[in-house]
This record gives sequence, C-alpha cells and structure tokens, in this order.
Amino acid sequence: MLDAQARVLYVGKARNLRARVSNYARPGHSPRIERMIRETASMMFLTTRTETEALLLEQNLIKQLKPKYNVLLRDDKSFPNILVAKDHPFAQIKKHRGAKKEKGTYFGPFASAGAVNRTLNQLQKAFLLRNCTDAVFDSRTRPCLLYQIKRCSGPCVGLISEADYAAAVKDAERFLSGRSTRVQEELAEQMMAASEAMEFERAAALRDRIRALTTVQGAQGINPRGVAEADVVALHLENGQACVQVFFIRANQNWGNRDFYPRVGEDVSAAEVMEAFLGQFYDNKEPPRQLILSDAIENADLMTEALSEKAGRKVELLVPQRGEKAELVSGALRNARESLARRMSESATQAKLLRGLAEAFDLDGPPKRIEVYDNSHIQGTNAVGGMIVAGPEGLMKNQYRKFNIRGDDLTPGDDFGMMKEVLTRRFTRLLKEDPDRDKGLWPDLLLIDGGAGQVSAVQEIMVAHGVEDIPMVGVAKGIDRDHGKEEFHRIGQRPFALKRNDPVLYFIQRLRDEAHRFAIGTHRAKRAKAVSATPLDDIPGVGAARKRALLAHFGSAKAVSRADLADLTAVEGVSEGLAQKIYDFFHES
Repeated sequence: MLDAQARVLYVGKARNLRARVSNYARPGHSPRIERMIRETASMMFLTTRTETEALLLEQNLIKQLKPKYNVLLRDDKSFPNILVAKDHPFAQIKKHRGAKKEKGTYFGPFASAGAVNRTLNQLQKAFLLRNCTDAVFDSRTRPCLLYQIKRCSGPCVGLISEADYAAAVKDAERFLSGRSTRVQEELAEQMMAASEAMEFERAAALRDRIRALTTVQGAQGINPRGVAEADVVALHLENGQACVQVFFIRANQNWGNRDFYPRVGEDVSAAEVMEAFLGQFYDNKEPPRQLILSDAIENADLMTEALSEKAGRKVELLVPQRGEKAELVSGALRNARESLARRMSESATQAKLLRGLAEAFDLDGPPKRIEVYDNSHIQGTNAVGGMIVAGPEGLMKNQYRKFNIRGDDLTPGDDFGMMKEVLTRRFTRLLKEDPDRDKGLWPDLLLIDGGAGQVSAVQEIMVAHGVEDIPMVGVAKGIDRDHGKEEFHRIGQRPFALKRNDPVLYFIQRLRDEAHRFAIGTHRAKRAKAVSATPLDDIPGVGAARKRALLAHFGSAKAVSRADLADLTAVEGVSEGLAQKIYDFFHES
C-alpha cells in the first residue's frame, strides 16, 4: 500500500488476494488500520510461485522498506559464536561473528560478546587452548604470557605434542556439545592419579581446570534436561509496546538471552507480532531444531516450511502448555515483562528530560532529534569531528557519524575551522538527501561543545545554507572548567547557567561527554592506523595480504624500497607485473 508520494505504508501477503483487499473496504477496522486506509493512494501487487515464497518476500520487503504500519524488528545484529578453527595442526579457539566460512566447528549462538568472552576465558583455563593468530603462532620463539599464567599449553614452541593438543581440543568440543559430565569425570580421575603419584603441582592444575568448567556451567544458569537445541521466544505486549525475549538453548545449556523491542501499533495481536518477529529475526540467522513460543502464530505451517527450508532440516514450532518447556516459556515471559517495564520507565524519564530541555532553551516542544558535535586532535594532527544523536528513546548509536577533517587551508588546531567544515558537510548532505525534511533526518536542536565563538561559526554555516530555523546551543565549561558550572550560549542572548542539581544539566553533561568519548575514540583509531601506515599502502595492487608478505620477507618498508626486481618477485603472491609496479613506485625519480 502506497501513499500519495509513493511511500510504502504497508506490506502484506494473502492466500486469497480478493478477500484480503475487499476486507479493507468494509467498516469496523481498528484506528490504526483506518488511518492506513485513509493514507493509501495506490496499491502494488506481486505474485510468487508458492505461499512460502510470499511469506519470505513479505518479511524481506518489511526489513528493507520499513513501512509505517507493519510490525518492524529494529535490532537485527548477528550473534557471536565460539569457533574451534581447524585449518592449522594446532587448532585455535576464538570468538566468531558473521558468515561461517572458516573451516572448523562452531558453537553458538551466544547472547552477547560478553558471554562468549567469559566462556572463552574459562575454557582457556580448563583446556589450555591457544587463541593467538597463525602469524603470531609461527613467529614465536619462546612461550608467551598466556603460558606463564597457565592459560595456554605452549604448542607454539613445542611444549605439548600434536596428539595431546588434539585430545584437549576434542575435550573442549565435547564440553561445548553438552557432554561436560564425562569430561569432568576424566579430569577428576587424572587429578586423583596425579595426587596418588605425589605429583601435587599437576594435581592442582587439574583441580583448577575442573573449577573453571564448573564456573562455565554456573554462569550458564538454568540448563534444561529435556531440551537439547531450541530458542525460547516469549512476547509481552503492553500499552502499544512490545518486548520479545529470546533464550538460546544449545547442547542442553542456556547460552544467554537477549531482549528485542519491535515497533508495533496499539491494536496489533500477539500472533501478528510473533509471526513478524520470527520471519525477520531468522532472515539472516540459522534457526535451531525447535522454536518454543509463548504465542501461536496464524501461518504456522508456512513458517515451519520456510524455516525448515532455510535450515536444510526439520524445524518445529511449539507452544507448550505444561512440563519443562512451559516452565522455560514462563521464565522468558517474566523476563520480557520486567524488561518492558524498565524500558517504559526509562522512556518516561527521557520524555521528562526532553520536556525540561525544551523549557530551559525556549524550544517549541520536546526535541525528537538532538545532534551533538565535538572535535578531537593533537595539535591539529589526525583531526576528526564526531556527531552523536539522541531522541525520545535515548542515544541513537546507529545515527552517529564521524568526519575526517580534510581542510588543507586550516591552521592546525583551528577548532572554529574544524567545526565549520563538519557542519558544512553535514548540512550539504542533509539538503541533498532530505530536502523536504520528511525522513526524520533533520535535528530539532544542535548542541555544540564550545562557547560564543563556536556558536557564531555554526551560525555562519546555517545562514549560508539557508537553514535558520534550527535552535543551537553552545555548551561551555564555564568557570574553572568544572562540571556543574557550564554556561549555555545562544545567538543574540546572554549566556546563562542551570542550577547545579538540575536533572536537565546532568542530561546535557551526559550528551556532551558521550560526544567527547565518541570523538576521542575516533581520533585514537585514526592515530593508531597512521602509526602502522607504510608507503606500501599507497601502491596500487598491494593489499593487506601482499603487504604482510612483503614485510615478512624483507622486514621493513625501507628494505622493500631498496629491493631489486628479482628479490621482489621472490615474495609469495607478487607477480612480475606487481613487482615492476612496486619497483617503479620507489624509483620514479
């Protein structure tokens, strides 16, 4: 369904298209559907070969087009896994996120990177597997610090045989596959044997490994006995908002949970939200063997067929009423209810702060989009600008932007000039991407880190672009550059301050500090990249792999610049043509 400007309002599917469209012409719809019908100016129809294809196409279009009246899952990040990489005689254990292209065994998904890191930390204590890269492994001549603190068995320098290391890898895989009891029993037997043989140091090491495994199991919380592999999906709806909790059960272990807040209307049903969530959530994720749901969906047969086709095996959708699975759903529902209550409380606090901000700065209403700008550099080097965005739901991190300062005519350290460049580029792009201001990209308030000078510089940019209706405020440190003594500068008005205990002041300080953190982090990343830069980066055809090969062969970029053609062609991956390019680059004169 499209509006008068051809913007997509709604995407839906139907087994019987005539009945579905005719139904919209009848009275008795909910307020949300009535608004949608009023705004609809035209309709577009797509046909598919099967109903399953229609279901998949519907969810893909919703994710791409983000229609106003559809249930939309806004958080669509991938989840981390643990990878036991098998492309080396001594397997590496590490965190992995994204497509599973690397050779090895994958365990997951885990709910967060923190859960993976904690598990990896304990697994290193228990099985002493390496986590270093192959390049580091091949270059070692003596054990690293991890070996000294008993987190690695030192395979890089031959302190463990390949067979013994492979046995440790197998034990780790058995543990991650859920066969942890047998692993602990074997370690306990080895500990007792070492103790009887008076090898107390070895016995103590085995005791520490058993303790590490117990820590992993304790951190995994409730471990269901009758559910080997499933996602528990529970939905709670309240006051037009929704929270979906997903618990990841793998190898009879709880590997954590995540909460999601899909965009819903006030009158959507639980079945509609659950179906939309499943379709969008598993669009780029492999579904487990079972999905244990709190609410049934209307097209369960189609969803089962679509997910089974995606996974290449049977996927079950269950809505349990009793037993262990029902208890898992009950626990997930409780988490969903509590998470939504916390979020609604935070939203109410945020709304109150935005109202206070509007009153403090004489705005027409609470701002829906606040943009905060800051610069970072060291005496003008590696200069960057940062923009953070906040709104009714808090910080909008997917809207953050960084700006590499490119002005060749800028005096090093010229903060005014840097701010001018950042705002010029920002509003030039805004005018190009959203000239009608109907996409929600335009700010309602600009906060600038600085005083009257910075505000005047920004004002010049705004006038030059014909944008004079956006309020802007400069946040200066004030007397002694002390927190709580900030002064606020606006065009044509005297500076003023807020009371030290005013919540709005704390809110502005948090926004200013977040902009500062983001700008400094971007600057440090740029500086670190510059430190590792070499002339090889400027040679066409020399990418990261060939750069590593050249540096490994010659030892430094300077040695590469002195090499002749015969030496360059001896490097693996460097053809005669590329060798000529590299030679010419360093010998142009």
